[in-house]
Amino acid sequence: MKTTGSAVWEGGIKDGKGAISTKSGALSAYPYGFASRFEGKPGTNPEELIGAAHSGCFTMALSLILGEAGLKASHMETTAEVTLDKDGEGFSITAVHLTLRATVPGATPEKFTELTNMAKAGCPVSKLLKAEITLDAQLVD
Repeated sequence: MKTTGSAVWEGGIKDGKGAISTKSGALSAYPYGFASRFEGKPGTNPEELIGAAHSGCFTMALSLILGEAGLKASHMETTAEVTLDKDGEGFSITAVHLTLRATVPGATPEKFTELTNMAKAGCPVSKLLKAEITLDAQLVD
């Protein structure tokens, strides 16, 4: 399977602006730029999109792993906090912290921890990233 995302950019780093699109149309020429990336202004940025992709990938992987263990979540909500740090070569994504709140009938805390760690290590986005990936997963009623 292959899919695409694309970006266009016009101008310099601070005065320029760009737009990000996805093959599915989920994003269509959605604006991004220096101000949205580093100054908290409206628009998106690559780190935010990586966070969304990682959250989605991890949660979907966990759904598969739960099913293989004979469990099914009635609700899962994952947030990925992506850390971008300045380093000697510019910037690097140095960490991703996943926060999961899930309702999984029949899951023991021990089994839940085992399965969420499997999903954290095994989802394709986790495998892609070189950053430290941490997880705070809690069963909720």
